[in-house]
Formats: sequence, C-alpha cells, structure tokens
Amino acid sequence: MQKNFDVIIIGAGAAGLMCGIEAGKRNKKVLIIEHTSKIAEKIRISGGGRCNFTNLYSNNENFLSKNNHFCKSAFSKYTQNDFINLFKKHKIDFHEKKLGQLFCNNSAKDIIEMLINECEMQNVKIKIDTKVKSIVRKGNLYTLKTANENFLCSSLVIATGGLSIPKIGASDFGYKIANQFDLKVTKLYPALVPLTFQDNTLEFCKSLAGISVEATVKINKTIFNEGLIFTHRGISGPSILQISSYWKPGNEIEVNLSPQNSMDEILKERRKKTPKQNISNVISDFLPNKLALAITNLLNTKQKIGEASNETLNKISDFINKLRVLPTGTEGYKTAEVTLGGIDTSEIDSSTMECKKYSGLYFIGEVIDVTGHLGGHNFQWAWSSGYAAGQNV
Repeated sequence: MQKNFDVIIIGAGAAGLMCGIEAGKRNKKVLIIEHTSKIAEKIRISGGGRCNFTNLYSNNENFLSKNNHFCKSAFSKYTQNDFINLFKKHKIDFHEKKLGQLFCNNSAKDIIEMLINECEMQNVKIKIDTKVKSIVRKGNLYTLKTANENFLCSSLVIATGGLSIPKIGASDFGYKIANQFDLKVTKLYPALVPLTFQDNTLEFCKSLAGISVEATVKINKTIFNEGLIFTHRGISGPSILQISSYWKPGNEIEVNLSPQNSMDEILKERRKKTPKQNISNVISDFLPNKLALAITNLLNTKQKIGEASNETLNKISDFINKLRVLPTGTEGYKTAEVTLGGIDTSEIDSSTMECKKYSGLYFIGEVIDVTGHLGGHNFQWAWSSGYAAGQNV
C-alpha cells in the first residue's frame, strides 16, 4: 500500500518539526516520520529539562563550519526573535540565564507541546516507531519503504540529526542517505563534550571531582571564559564543552584557573606582607580550598610563603594561570551534545536547504556541517534551517 504526500520529513526533532509546521502553513500535505517512540527527545533532555531553546546573540560567528557564511541566509529568514514570538503566542514563560541563553521557566515539555500543537493546526501527520528501510528516487519523486507501508513524495527532508546521545535514538541515517546520493560528508567528531585524561593528570582530576572554578580555556587564538568542573574522567563544564569543538587529538589546551588574578604578582606581594602564611592558604583566597591543597601537594610546595624562592612561586603561578594539559580523548558521542561536521555545505543551497544535485531533496539541522557553540545556538540553527526548508519544499 502506498500513501502520497507533498512533503515527507524524516526526523521529528527541532528542525524536522519546524519544517513540517512551515510547510503545513503553505497547504502542503506533510508527513513526519520518527524512528523512535518519542518525538523531540533532545529538546526534552536539554538544559536540565528546561531547554536552552535559543540565544539572544546567535549569529554565524557562533558556529563552526567549512563555510562560516553558510548559515547567514537561514538566520536572516528566521531569527531568534521570530522563535521568541512563537513562544509568546503560546504564552510560554522563559528567562535569560546568562550570555543571552534563554530557558523555559517551567519545562522543555512546553516547547514539545507547542510544536505538536502547531503541527496539528497545520494538519501535519507524525508517525513514530517507523523505520525507513530504503529511499528510491525516480524522476523527481521519492519512494520511502518501511516495514508496513510505502510512501511517495516530491519533497524529501532529512532532519535526522547527528551521532550525539545514541541512547535517545541518534543514528548515522542522514550520513547514509548522503552516501547513497553521493554527497560529500566532512569528518565527524563528538562536540560540546567533556575531555578525558590518563595517568597523573587523571588522578589529579579525580581527586577534585565536583570542584568547579570560573576559568579561561584556550587553544591557539580561540578562548572561552566560563565554568570548569573536575570530574572522575577529566574536566568538563561550559568552558571545556566549548573548547572541545576546537580540540583535536594531540593538541594541548591552556587553562587559566584564576583569570581575574595575576598569581605571580600576588604570591610575591604576599611573600613580603605575610611571610608566615602557608602557600596553600594564600592560594585558597583565590581558589577552592581543596584545589589549593591539591596544587601545593602536586608541586611539593607546602612550605610557608616567606620560605619560597622565585622559582617556586613561578611554578605555582604558571600552574594556576598557564596550566597546559594534553587530553587523551573525549567522553565521545554518548555524552556529546552535538556532532561536529556533517553534510558538506557546498552540497546544499544555503537559502533553501535543498540539495544542489537533486531537486526535492533537503537537509536541515545537525546533519549538516553547521555546529553551534554551547548556549542555545544549535537549537536556533534547527529552527532557522527548518524554517528555510519549510518555505521551499
């Protein structure tokens, strides 16, 4: 049995739902197919269940891509303010946490409910628990085969996301479709992910698991100033998640554990003013006690500050302000918030999200090589790219 639709969208996440809503508004007959039993799971679990759904300052500078200009067109068509207006229409309360990050006051489920309501208003059909077994293009039509039914459409949208968080259904489906249609896919990496270590660095991190500081983290000229937290496997927190998108195996990262303070100056000044004070006590004025003790233990500098040489104080200040560490890896896709890389932007029309080689084939959201910084930017890309495709399918 075959069912005909104008538009079929594979993937009922943020981008797929937005695309379906916009296509429905244009009186298209739309079907969204989801292979898991729940829609929009990434929205549900994001932001501790409150979903950081956009960012007030989102623009192309917040994204990594082989072509950093690619996302400009979609953002000009559908901005964060447009999505905020949709929120207001549905009377969903939200707040800014910091750095332009917007979260639901109540629950991420409010967003999912809003998107489902919008789909229902536009007669968009959603099929869950349905795996697409094959896609065949004949002329300008696409036939999708599932276990029980076949579907036919003239516009097919791939909104299947990346490889991050497989426990909620992430898969490589979108990349397989790209491969089937001979489209280039850039190298894929887990991104916005904690970094891991081995040996002495790991033991140091383990001993401090749960301790957090405001830090500056740097690779080459890329710098992030946000929270850092020590874990049983290495380091995490917003600054680390951000820099992980720029880290490649073999690269060192530089960490400043107290960016507001020049520890070299402070330590030498304290040596004159309070020579009988233990070095760890001086450091604990600027860092958590447990971290201050761990640093003096590691560097074997447990004496009074008045007894410390310039060399000793330099060693401490370098550790705090210019700590260079070599990660051995990341926690991988199981905890990565997004996938870095994807379908090469040169294959896609930036204005419509349509594949340049095949009319009627569209790619949106995380499956494309457009990866946002932490802070709601990836959701804004989902809304904007979904909207752009929805206006053209």
